[in-house]
Amino acid sequence: MFVSKKNIIAGRNPVVEALKQHQTLDKILISKNASGNVIQEIRTLAKENNVPVQYVPIEKINSLTNIQHQGIIAFKSAIRYQDLQQVIDFVVAKGETPLFIILDGITDVRNIGAIARTAVCCGAHAIIIPDKGVGALNEDAVKTSAGALELIHICRVNSLMKAVDELRLNGINVYASEMTATTKLYDLPLQEPAAIVMGSEDKGVFPALMKICNEKFYIPMANNFESLNVSVATGMILYEAMKQRSYTK
Repeated sequence: MFVSKKNIIAGRNPVVEALKQHQTLDKILISKNASGNVIQEIRTLAKENNVPVQYVPIEKINSLTNIQHQGIIAFKSAIRYQDLQQVIDFVVAKGETPLFIILDGITDVRNIGAIARTAVCCGAHAIIIPDKGVGALNEDAVKTSAGALELIHICRVNSLMKAVDELRLNGINVYASEMTATTKLYDLPLQEPAAIVMGSEDKGVFPALMKICNEKFYIPMANNFESLNVSVATGMILYEAMKQRSYTK
């Protein structure tokens, strides 16, 4: 199935120009057989702009568009990504207590959209995503979020591990949702600066990422059931944070 032409930049020079102009891109696909100096230039510019690059068979690119592409296409992003430290500084400068959500391995854009809606409703300031292994925040994601993805800061980072370090250096505690944890959700001090890590429903939070978080917690349930949908679980956590913060005002 072809992707809409308005969402694709095709060809080597157009992709280079888009990167030089710092257009917000979701990712770049390069044919495995592509060669030449411009390929290295694209890789360098993509790294500077924090845009993920994937090498794929030429057939993959052909299946996505019939535009003359020279073995390279880029996908335009429906939203603008922001620098994590700048968002932290902005929130603190407003005199507000940071509340961030970190998404680890969540690929379903419907879940991401639902999380964004709840995040906006509960007063979260930003959603942090990795540049790989997360659902594309395209027009479908924005529609699913009912526009919420355009109302909250989205920070795309090349390493969630480094993002957690950055948050902690700024005095923001990082908590990971984990079914086998011993700390209950409502025992977390969420009225303080906090970031919540949510993992995929099948794999959970990446172990190395879990290890560097301040604490693990679980959501108490009345019945013994395997797990909650990740967007539902995130909503419950954010509502608890909003409740705790409302009592401190």
